[in-house]
Amino acid sequence: MPQSSGVSLEVGQRAVELARSALETVLGPDPPRDPAAPFLATRLPAAFDEPRGVFTTLRQSPSDLLRGCIGYTHPIFPLRVGIPRTAASAALEDPRFPPVGPDELVRITAEVSLLTVPESVSASRPRDRAAAIQVGRDGLIVKWRRAEGLLLPQVAVEQHWNVEEFLAETCGKAGLPFDAWLRPETQVFRFRSEVFREDEPGGPVRAVPLID
Repeated sequence: MPQSSGVSLEVGQRAVELARSALETVLGPDPPRDPAAPFLATRLPAAFDEPRGVFTTLRQSPSDLLRGCIGYTHPIFPLRVGIPRTAASAALEDPRFPPVGPDELVRITAEVSLLTVPESVSASRPRDRAAAIQVGRDGLIVKWRRAEGLLLPQVAVEQHWNVEEFLAETCGKAGLPFDAWLRPETQVFRFRSEVFREDEPGGPVRAVPLID
């Protein structure tokens, strides 16, 4: 089973606050070359010095429409580095959207997903992989050759997908046929995440329950 992420509400709140601070900094009049640089000496809980996979998601308020989402799948950087960098990239480098303008920040909410290390989902028959995946618990990564797609756990919950739909859509995110997860040569990985978000721009931060 994937490891439990075990993130406290305090850490989740600080994570979103850090993402918000990074957005304000990179969209300000004198943005740093490295979005993480202003926060390297910031006093934060010990968890922020540990490498961890992390995604920052930006949404328009009050519509909740996606405005940007970028992250690191694997624990490459400590959170005090990863969160500012993913927040900046979500605002300025998501190829699906134009860059966020400084005047937009008051209409955008921040959401941070803290990930466990992905683990392979293997089965004697590819179709049996679905039995090892649970909507609301697992995020997915699908790989085939150089193609790779990832969807966070909350996406399947928000879209009301079942497991096979979730697998198909992750294949689609990779640019693969929707049934590519049924190929033996396709790799499927699962991970868990704990999600924390603002309900309004700059407002209080709450944990997002994925499974009722």
